[in-house]
Amino acid sequence: MTKDYYETLGISKSASKEDIKKAYKQLAKKYHPDINKDAGAQEKFKEINEAASVLGDDEKRKQYDQFGDADSYRQAFSGARGGFGGFDFSSFGGSFDFDDIFDTFFSGGRGRRRSAARDGADLRYDMEITLEEAAFGTEKEIVIPRNVLCEHCHGAGAESDSDIVTCPDCNGAGAVRKVQRTPFGMFQSTTTCRNCSGSGKSIRKRCHECGGSGSVHKESIMQVKIPAGSATGTNLRIVGGGEAGQREGSPGDLYIVLHVKKHKHFERDSDDLYIKVPLAFTTAALGGEITVPTLKEDATLKVPSGTQSNTIFRMRGKGISHLHGSGAGDQLVEVVVYVPDKLSKKAKKMLEDFEKEVGKKGLLGKLFS
Repeated sequence: MTKDYYETLGISKSASKEDIKKAYKQLAKKYHPDINKDAGAQEKFKEINEAASVLGDDEKRKQYDQFGDADSYRQAFSGARGGFGGFDFSSFGGSFDFDDIFDTFFSGGRGRRRSAARDGADLRYDMEITLEEAAFGTEKEIVIPRNVLCEHCHGAGAESDSDIVTCPDCNGAGAVRKVQRTPFGMFQSTTTCRNCSGSGKSIRKRCHECGGSGSVHKESIMQVKIPAGSATGTNLRIVGGGEAGQREGSPGDLYIVLHVKKHKHFERDSDDLYIKVPLAFTTAALGGEITVPTLKEDATLKVPSGTQSNTIFRMRGKGISHLHGSGAGDQLVEVVVYVPDKLSKKAKKMLEDFEKEVGKKGLLGKLFS
């Protein structure tokens, strides 16, 4: 099938050399075999390379325009200078900067990164707190062993500023480049400089405090605010509380994971609390008020007459504060009627009289009615 080099590059016949260069760079990024693994991408890349190698050379372009199509030109000049095996960059007068294409190939399309900055690692700290601390919030002081920025060199790793010099291996570029001739043309690869790790700088004399690493190991004291309503698994983040970065990299973060201790009396269900309390037999029968403990202070609960054992009462707002919100959960109180195992003669006589008054059959009848 006859091909038109202008159509292959997607340009008009009046396109300038700069237009050809721009079109080639865009298409090369799209169809290069190292990037595009689709079927046909390699063949497409060959076509793009061939078209650019002809149209990018003033003499070849003039000859091509005389023939008008690729097949005719290829038959006439397949053995001519340069052939069709690759893109002759010199045809652009040395102005074709192929770095942009390879920077995209080897840096994921983000452009070249000349700095060797490395962000610090994140840290985790597991903290135990009481149910009261989880409910109302508190502030804790913790000690974290970590790597922090060296105060002597401020992270540079050098004994002094004058000890930081341009890397001799890459001349400050942070990367070294290698040009290779391949079946697809002349290609340039870029790799990070091993000597300076991409920073472009070398250190003549290392910092005596950190040995050139830019950080030192020490214990850091931090104040941590525990918000009201926290629960087991609540994750707190302290920005910059992790390991120090290297070569001007950002420090990592500290993540504090909370674990709420089991309480002696209370059980927690989301933001509600549950507790069992004993209830005197007489109060259950006659009704009255009882004192009930809460996490904050004792509270009064009204018990109606005839309350049965295991009845559950709800005390509004006496539970756990809602995390990052207003209000609180409830406290559920299960009353358990207490039956004394030892009675005085007077107490026994009173209960016997009570039984005669109510009657066993009356009690059983109410139970099974």
